[in-house]
Amino acid sequence: MKNENYVYSGWKMNGFVALFINLLLIAGSIYNFVLLGNSETFVPLFLIAALTLLVLSIIMCCGFIMLEPNEARVLLFFGNYKGTFYNTGYWWVNPFMSAKKLSLRARNLNVNPIKVNDKAGNPILIGLVLVWKIKQDGAYKAVFEIDSPDVVAGAATSRMNVLENFVAVQSDSALRQVAGMYAYDENSNNSSEEITLRSGGEEINEKLKDELNARLSMAGIEVMEARLNYLAYAPEIAAAMLRRQQADAIISAREKIVEGAVSMVKIALDRLAAEEVVELDQERKAAMVSNLLVVLCADEAAQPVVNTGTLHN
Repeated sequence: MKNENYVYSGWKMNGFVALFINLLLIAGSIYNFVLLGNSETFVPLFLIAALTLLVLSIIMCCGFIMLEPNEARVLLFFGNYKGTFYNTGYWWVNPFMSAKKLSLRARNLNVNPIKVNDKAGNPILIGLVLVWKIKQDGAYKAVFEIDSPDVVAGAATSRMNVLENFVAVQSDSALRQVAGMYAYDENSNNSSEEITLRSGGEEINEKLKDELNARLSMAGIEVMEARLNYLAYAPEIAAAMLRRQQADAIISAREKIVEGAVSMVKIALDRLAAEEVVELDQERKAAMVSNLLVVLCADEAAQPVVNTGTLHN
């Protein structure tokens, strides 16, 4: 688009120099009024000079602007975009320019948890927090590409509120899309190498950031950071998923217990054979293995039974 994102290069001067000139105009106007009052006859030239200098000083007063760091002014000349002013400090520009104030500072947005379906169709609650700001070359888009009927012309606060609302809506949409691309966690329906919302970490955050930047570029907005700050199953399936996780944990623990028990039984049999403590045939070895596995894998401590008879009793 023509003139888009131009840096203003029209009439401008240091504000203090312009203020000094303005004071000279006011002084000249007062001086001519004094001369007109002290003159014995009416001198139209004094009146014209006084009024002209007074009008010029009033018009000149309309051209002063002051910018703090990370602020900008979008300048319009009777509706025509003439550029964006970025120079910090006290300045004077064409007084017939209208200026729309924008803040280029970073802002936070905390998106409250929303209910979405993950890749497997499970309802989950997910939320995010992001840091965003208007890009240095995005002032034009931020002012003229995003609209709202509630915006008051020239009100910087209202304009920033519109941008915040736009970011919130687009963040909600991007979060739903990204959440639907991944499963909540690993289960039997997906590969252990597949990225999930729980295990994705920085990769999920980068994907979310890229999606947000693609959506917000139309408004000249840049997302500096985006992170998931809340992730949980929806209440209606949370109990069932908790039982599934508990079952997975029990199975994993049992595997470890059985693996350790088999190792201990093997060590016991090897030591008995190596030190010739007792000679066992295959039947008695099987019985011993069975008893040891029962003892080692049991949830509760075994109650020993002392055999006071012979080995065959």
